[in-house]
Amino acid sequence: MAGWRPTEEELLIARPQEPRIRINERILAKQIRVIDDEGNQLGIMSPEDGLKEAASRNLDLVEVAPNGVPPVCRILDYGKFKYQQSKREKESRKHQHIIHIKEVKYRPKIDVHDFNYKTNRVREFLTDGNKVKVTIMFRGRELAHPEFGHKILTRVVEATKDLAQEDFDPRMMRIDGRNMTMVLSPAKSVAAAAASSTDSSK
Repeated sequence: MAGWRPTEEELLIARPQEPRIRINERILAKQIRVIDDEGNQLGIMSPEDGLKEAASRNLDLVEVAPNGVPPVCRILDYGKFKYQQSKREKESRKHQHIIHIKEVKYRPKIDVHDFNYKTNRVREFLTDGNKVKVTIMFRGRELAHPEFGHKILTRVVEATKDLAQEDFDPRMMRIDGRNMTMVLSPAKSVAAAAASSTDSSK
């Protein structure tokens, strides 16, 4: 229908929901495999019987493997379970190093001072564990001389070879529009050192 727009309520219904852990009376399976709070198999039973086992221990019945045949449920303290799960997720995120792509732009006829300044920036970004997009910006008649860009890229690769992975030949780069670009990735040892430094600073 022309002009139709979904309502706020319809958008909420259509939005995919995050999977939720079923506990106690929310467990829907007809039969479940139950493991007690000490890791012992109690066998296959109805959720009602599983709840009785959990209640006798003043604990919860938690569905931990909903895709099992039958689903697997554990008897445990759900509050403590959620706390430990949250703690593990935080620890996992703490050890993740987010890699950003930084960009440094050069001109084909750049002077020595500017080249050294910009290349030092490339080195800093690589040392921090980031990828670096090196862009050579052409204009006017410079577009007829891609070799100028190749020379700059080759110099950048040579000046960063102790920090970056060498996985391409700058001479194979082509002008796209008015730019020639390459992306440098930090060497594995450099990326690992940057990640370790990030962890220790948290």
